[in-house]
Amino acid sequence: MIDRRVFLNGLASSLLLTPTTAHAQPASKTPRIGFLGLVSAVSHAPRTEAFRAGLRDLGYIEGRNILIEFRWADGHYDRLPELATELVRLNVNVIVTHGAAGAVAAKQATTTIPIVIAATGDILALGLVQSLAQPGGNITGSTFFNPELAAKRLELLKEAIPPLSRAGLVSNPNNPINGSIVQAMEETARSLKVELRQFETRGPSQLESTFSAMVRARVGGIVIHEDTILLANAKPIADLAARHRLPGSGFPEFARAGGLNPVACLPD
Repeated sequence: MIDRRVFLNGLASSLLLTPTTAHAQPASKTPRIGFLGLVSAVSHAPRTEAFRAGLRDLGYIEGRNILIEFRWADGHYDRLPELATELVRLNVNVIVTHGAAGAVAAKQATTTIPIVIAATGDILALGLVQSLAQPGGNITGSTFFNPELAAKRLELLKEAIPPLSRAGLVSNPNNPINGSIVQAMEETARSLKVELRQFETRGPSQLESTFSAMVRARVGGIVIHEDTILLANAKPIADLAARHRLPGSGFPEFARAGGLNPVACLPD
């Protein structure tokens, strides 16, 4: 479970502020948060507003005693390093990011500016921290063990469809934790006696061809990896799954859009 309070308190600590000491300051001295996002401002709007609301709860008002510099990669993983470097050049007080790729890009860009991460896969496997108890370095925030979640989704799909013999995994190969996801899924698939087929999707333009390929492969159900780009396209994914009559298991947004069996790490 991702604890939103832990995330926000980590951010406050990184800014060297507390709710009781947050007062309006001259613009030149107002702390700046650098926000590094993989998708677009539009697709991430609900989470961005939740982020602002959390800051307000702690006494930080954007434009009054805190400034936020947003940088969006618009779904292009390869832009993240450049945008992270840009935030470092702006000399922001802290960098906030989400997802494995954002965390890796921020860590590669700076070893001194504090980095606060949210909804990021296994940061130990990514080599971002020394340990969970004593992470060291300049990273704090929340993490979860994505491979285990992905494997659980396949288990739930099998429970929902006992005759399932072949499943499709929709994943993004650009995601740094994709390899560990596939490995965990393959191990679970063997234990369930389910043939697992991987279908790589780098963005929304490939979704139609991905689903056509799964239909040709005659998969009986699908598992959607909790990749940021795939998550941002939950509605078209759910629509395609419904059109092709493919039951699926994935993140909550996928379930709300018409998918099956949500399993995810939800904000507290």
